[in-house]
Amino acid sequence: MSLRIGVLGGGQLGRMMALAGYPLGLSFSFFDKAADCPSAALGERFGDADYSDESLQAFIDSADVFTYEFENIPTRWVEAIAARKPVYPGVKSLAVSQNRLNEKRLFAELNIPSARYAEIRSEDDLRRAVSDLGLPLVVKTVTEGYDGKGQFLLRDAEQAAACWAALGASAPLIAEEFIQFKRELSIIAVRGQSGETKFYPLAENHHNHGILSHSIVPAPLLDENTQLTAERYISSILHELGHVGVLTLELFETRHGLLANETAPRVHNSGHWSIEGAHCSQFENHVRAVAGLPLGSTRAEKPSAMINIIGRHPASADVLRVTDAHLHLYGKTEREGRKLGHITVTADSYPELEMRISRLADALPNPMALHLSR
Repeated sequence: MSLRIGVLGGGQLGRMMALAGYPLGLSFSFFDKAADCPSAALGERFGDADYSDESLQAFIDSADVFTYEFENIPTRWVEAIAARKPVYPGVKSLAVSQNRLNEKRLFAELNIPSARYAEIRSEDDLRRAVSDLGLPLVVKTVTEGYDGKGQFLLRDAEQAAACWAALGASAPLIAEEFIQFKRELSIIAVRGQSGETKFYPLAENHHNHGILSHSIVPAPLLDENTQLTAERYISSILHELGHVGVLTLELFETRHGLLANETAPRVHNSGHWSIEGAHCSQFENHVRAVAGLPLGSTRAEKPSAMINIIGRHPASADVLRVTDAHLHLYGKTEREGRKLGHITVTADSYPELEMRISRLADALPNPMALHLSR
């Protein structure tokens, strides 16, 4: 199949899309201003320092169909592409996922439970939210927040001024009631151009300083109804948006059931386990959907884990000594808080998986608390 996919963004997600797509006869180009972006060696790169219209048009000319690897991009880019060539997912998916208020409204329209919230346009709005929603409150920027950035945990009404000083320049903001949850989960689904839809098992996600530390899949101690409920929620979102490609829904598991947190219209960090842990990875299924190919099986045969490598590289040999561990490095230089790569590991049982995770934790230069829920 001779088809070139243009990817908005040249980070590690685009890199892993290309690595999954080349064996299928697909080729790739990327729109990224950084000459040393992780995807640079895997296809032609477009984009200058200012992301000029000329560079965007050259990128549009470079490929047959388009996608994106992150949602914090101007919708005008996607609109400009869609005016000439197919782009998946479409503008509607991007406009919802990159704006937390739009997400909340969509959840409400589809009767998907989520945290109560208030739109914040002034410090007075914030004080009213404290009165209406109670404390603590999680206050977030409406756009561009990720990995814990653009958030403020408001524990006391007297912090309202400090919160507004920290985030008010990005108003409007969103204030959400603080959810007491048992654990954080995510479900990844893929929808093809024909409407064919497949679901990956729920992942249990653990964070460290706001950054995803590791994911366990399938989430341990999970009942079938929880998986089916998550599938129902994400299926309704996919259908409403006319979404083509991978979509991720982050969830809180509470004693009252699942609450939706946010969506991502793309392949997701919590799905990296699928490269070795599923019959067809999220990356391959995404490019299959974008290219109009049949979707692959999302079945996971064994318990799997994904561990992020953050800030500093481990010694490769220490990682590869662990049975069924697979090392994926992104070609990035070390920097505090930066995702440099990930490790996936599989096992025949959760106790065996826990032992392997423990060994991998010891191999990391910046150890973090990696564990399974009991």
